[in-house]
Amino acid sequence: MSGHSHWAGIKHKKAANDAKRGKTWSKIARMIIVAAKNGGGDPSANLSLRYAIDKAKAANMPKDTIEKAIKKGTGDLGGVNFEEVLYEGYGLNGVAIMVDALTDNRNRTGPEIKRIFEKHGGSLGTSGCVNWMFSQKGLITVSTTSVDEEHLLEIALSAGANDMQTVGDIYEITCEPVAYEELKKALQDSEIAVELAEISMVPQNTIEINDEHAASRIISLMEAFDDHDDVQNAYANFDIPDEIMNKIS
Repeated sequence: MSGHSHWAGIKHKKAANDAKRGKTWSKIARMIIVAAKNGGGDPSANLSLRYAIDKAKAANMPKDTIEKAIKKGTGDLGGVNFEEVLYEGYGLNGVAIMVDALTDNRNRTGPEIKRIFEKHGGSLGTSGCVNWMFSQKGLITVSTTSVDEEHLLEIALSAGANDMQTVGDIYEITCEPVAYEELKKALQDSEIAVELAEISMVPQNTIEINDEHAASRIISLMEAFDDHDDVQNAYANFDIPDEIMNKIS
């Protein structure tokens, strides 16, 4: 897969745009609210909440904003009731896509997601149509300019990683979800800068996109999902060679 771009690698560059910080904070706040509602407000006893707080800190979310979101989830502050919904469908060239959403109104979000699919040449599918193509993994990306590949591989494997690939200008490291916290800590302890760290849905196989038009529309589709307020994450199994990615960037 060396030299090819997956959505995880493209997304981390997009997330670095400061203009989107407010939207990023809003999405993470929803994640914190739902995690606190489902598992309580103590991050030491609630792994989902701890993960959401880590994500908030990585996005430089203010401490009082994090605390307010936790209180909304536990009911100490009034708040909106969010529901987790998973949408599945296809983009151009049969690319499988999963869209993770937190919404306070399914009747609004569902049709909006359907329209995004259709506007970019895709289609919303039925529940279960593509999620069998993905596995839940810990996913961490590191810039290829920040560390030697052999050194990173040695640290990652000793901390529980089960794969590392060079994808464009980043290393994508994957592990089982139970090894995620230990792997992330090992990289931090080694002072290796992490670009992206999350529990993700990683495709078991990928579809290579060698057509510029199709690649451009697929990236536009993923960006449209990413820009939607209710969407927490979107996952896809496309694989775009760097020469194609450079032409459409």
